[in-house]
Amino acid sequence: MPFFRLHEMKRHHLNPHLSSGEGPVIEGQYMYFRINIKRAGTGSEMHYHPNELMTFPITGKINCVVGKERQIVPPGTFVHVPSCARHSFRATEDGEVQYLYIKDRTWTLIGSAADESLPDEAPSATQVAKALKEGKWPGRDKDPQKSQAIIEGLGRCFYPMIDALDAPPASAHCEQWVEGEKLAFGLVESPAGYARASEASPHEMFIYVIRGALDAEVDGEKKRAASGDLIHMPKGRAWRWKVAGKDFARYAMVRSTPKLEAEIERNGAADNWRG
Repeated sequence: MPFFRLHEMKRHHLNPHLSSGEGPVIEGQYMYFRINIKRAGTGSEMHYHPNELMTFPITGKINCVVGKERQIVPPGTFVHVPSCARHSFRATEDGEVQYLYIKDRTWTLIGSAADESLPDEAPSATQVAKALKEGKWPGRDKDPQKSQAIIEGLGRCFYPMIDALDAPPASAHCEQWVEGEKLAFGLVESPAGYARASEASPHEMFIYVIRGALDAEVDGEKKRAASGDLIHMPKGRAWRWKVAGKDFARYAMVRSTPKLEAEIERNGAADNWRG
């Protein structure tokens, strides 16, 4: 199914031992796409994971740490968390936060505390839930010396892209991209009537509509995707979209990179839901 209304889908609380975050999850070929929701003043402990993480707040503010740098991140600022970078995302005290959350599938959605070593195999959400139900700590023994969390030398991980998500439109089609090792994220604005198409998508892509609407078609299935809708375009599939109506559209796009695709095709994707 290529079209999703994320805010109406079941929420999952996947890392209760590390984070208050919960939200729906779409599992693609090469990446997970979710909205992570945290109540005011709650969030995650310092942790890390081998997969790359890209985030973009859509409501509320994040008290965010990546490596050694801390910032209060509002909607419109993109945050890149490289593989194994130590990080924490907490909602500020003044309200709930909701942010787009994209991870590659070389690992599951389960992280490790910053003072723990990584397990030999990626744990699943099912395994974590079972351990907690049995009264067990689903992490590992505390041993900061064996932690693989990266704190130094990460470079700039915070990217202001737009002052506010309801800001006036750009004067023309405009794309801002950040490309990591495995994932790429773009904030895109397109005028009325702007259209794109592919007969065989070179990468897996997701589009989350922030403002306006897109008349989209994926593998012959059609839908007008409005604010809050998510479009999934698998690698190799045909797709097209056009900005609907007389207004502009503002949307977030993510895509897999050739490096990620090669790694998944070589080793397989991690299974977040295995028993």
